[in-house]
Amino acid sequence: MKLYTQTGGDGPDLVLVHGWGLHGGIWDEFAPLLESVFRITRVDLPGHGRSHWDGRWSLDDWVDAALGSVPAPAAWLGWSLGALVATRAALRAPGGVTALASIAGSPCFVRRPGWQSAMLPELLETFAAELETDYSRTLSRFLALQVRGSEHSGVVLRLLRSRLLAHGEPVTAALRAGLDILRDTDLRAAVAGIGCPVLLVAGERDTLVPVAAARAAVALYPDARLQVIDGAGHAPFIARPRVTATVVHDFLDPRRARQTGQWHG
Repeated sequence: MKLYTQTGGDGPDLVLVHGWGLHGGIWDEFAPLLESVFRITRVDLPGHGRSHWDGRWSLDDWVDAALGSVPAPAAWLGWSLGALVATRAALRAPGGVTALASIAGSPCFVRRPGWQSAMLPELLETFAAELETDYSRTLSRFLALQVRGSEHSGVVLRLLRSRLLAHGEPVTAALRAGLDILRDTDLRAAVAGIGCPVLLVAGERDTLVPVAAARAAVALYPDARLQVIDGAGHAPFIARPRVTATVVHDFLDPRRARQTGQWHG
């Protein structure tokens, strides 16, 4: 299945993958900050934005659909659920993903034994139950959680809500599938096999994926660094877009790679 994509800019390819319930339009303010250096391809996940829903529920199905719709080789940047998709893509297509940037992502989003700095699984189960009766309210509540406690929370929340339905309503079954993926996926052991450089970007005040989780996660990858964005919550690329873009640029800049012999400095 081909997914909807939007491309702009000029340079090495960089794929952007959005979070749960949203679409590629969430990058409208962020993508132009990188398009002078990279060719940006935004992809809408299945049943989100302008991508069709064909009933496939698994993470690997979504990853394969994304891999089949975007340029390769390319660096990938994912946010939240999109970070999980991008991480799995780096595992499934090691030659196609040259570098991985994860914004407010985690290889395991819910608490498990030995992994306590994460969401309670009951939270996602509550959202799943509420989807059946009032999906619009459920999405709105989830967006509010993303900005709780962060600087400029009102501005960020208004932008998130304004983007939510800009390209149509997400398919309820796709929303349910996304929650299942967030609840059930545990890539902690698998990410040791990622061969490309990895950047983890965390919001200092993120309550969904706390900084403690990012600090625990960075040690799981063979080649990773962590950057914490001061004052930001779950959407640092919206709260502090220029700072976040600079962090991503410094990680991916091919000139820096040639000068230093590595992808990040």
